[in-house]
Amino acid sequence: MTNPTETKAAFIWPALALDDARGTTAFLVEAFGFEETAVYAREDNPAIVEHGELRWPLGGGIMFGSTGRDDSPFGTRPAGAASLYVVCDNPDELFERATAAGAEVVRGLRDEGYGSRGFSVRDPEGNLWSFGTYRGE
Repeated sequence: MTNPTETKAAFIWPALALDDARGTTAFLVEAFGFEETAVYAREDNPAIVEHGELRWPLGGGIMFGSTGRDDSPFGTRPAGAASLYVVCDNPDELFERATAAGAEVVRGLRDEGYGSRGFSVRDPEGNLWSFGTYRGE
């Protein structure tokens, strides 16, 4: 149990399986503004990413790896099965950036009854990304 007087940030790092880890990483950086911080690929095949990380400017980030990289439960997961929500400060600007980069709009930019403003798009792998100002209760 943590001391209630301490203020520590805790982040969840979803881990995605990607068919085209290099291409999807480039898309996530261009379309959404993630920052590439690590990509560890196989020496004999740089297209296979064993582990990668992208940081989100407001904190946290995602981890990822190539599909089919091994026979473990992590290596055999299908691509495109994730749905993620990411807090952002400027959803209007991010919506313009994402659509300009070719993100498929699933739900357009809108205000929600619970006070959030945001949108949802699909990346080239099929993952659903929702961005909004809602930071949780």
